[in-house]
Amino acid sequence: MNWSFLQGLLSGVNKYSTALSRIWLSVVFIFRVLVYVVAAEDVWDDEQKDFICNTRQPGCTNVCYDEFFPVSHVRLWALQLILVTCPSLLVVMHVAYREERERRHRLKHGPNATSLYDNPTKKRGGLWWTYLLSLVFKAAVDSGFLYVFHRLYQGHYDMPRVVACSESPCPHTVDCYISRPTEKTVFTYFMVAIAVVCILLNLSEVAYLVGKRCQEICRPRRRRSRRQTRLPETCPPYALSPGEHPQSGNSVLMKAGSAAVDTAQLMENYLLRCLCQDLSNL
Repeated sequence: MNWSFLQGLLSGVNKYSTALSRIWLSVVFIFRVLVYVVAAEDVWDDEQKDFICNTRQPGCTNVCYDEFFPVSHVRLWALQLILVTCPSLLVVMHVAYREERERRHRLKHGPNATSLYDNPTKKRGGLWWTYLLSLVFKAAVDSGFLYVFHRLYQGHYDMPRVVACSESPCPHTVDCYISRPTEKTVFTYFMVAIAVVCILLNLSEVAYLVGKRCQEICRPRRRRSRRQTRLPETCPPYALSPGEHPQSGNSVLMKAGSAAVDTAQLMENYLLRCLCQDLSNL
């Protein structure tokens, strides 16, 4: 199978990815795709041809092979790799949609028109949700395939050298021999371990994105609350309304600039202090 189309598909994703996503992409290509193409396919290439049973009963070997290998390892891994890399295409398509929409907007309203997006490739709004859902989907696909693999082979990842089969049409219990059991065991554990690493990377990136977004939302609120509760040391300039004496009860203070205060008590004390300063300066 030719996997070069995946490289062309995902090479553009790096522009829109975080550091964790770039690590995930490197792990997928180096430790999954290359290992699959270079070694795993050759190891399982002769799996059915060299699955030999000590009987000549027609159909017995095929039935026993299907009993112990209901789904080929390499075909299951190939389907897993295709599904786990497809969500990255959604991010590329979303960015392309934004850029095309921005281009049509400028053609319609002129090159000096206000942009629809500050940066079409920045993960904000719908693109942030698309990116987040792609991470969740990739983690779910890997987890689902690990569960299916575990159910199919009942958690036994070690390849036995000999298996006993008594399925019909075998005349009796026969012994069947698996080719390259040690190599297959090593690659099975390796592919399962790499899938677990990819799941952890995806979940770590989800936690990073959600935490960063929460921090961006909460930070302006904290800054506003600090500004509201902090009073300046010096009184801001006030001007008296024309025709009024500072000592008359009808004089009106016109505020030139000050920060808002949370409570009425703080505001009252603050205004009294400023009024005393103005009166002392007259």
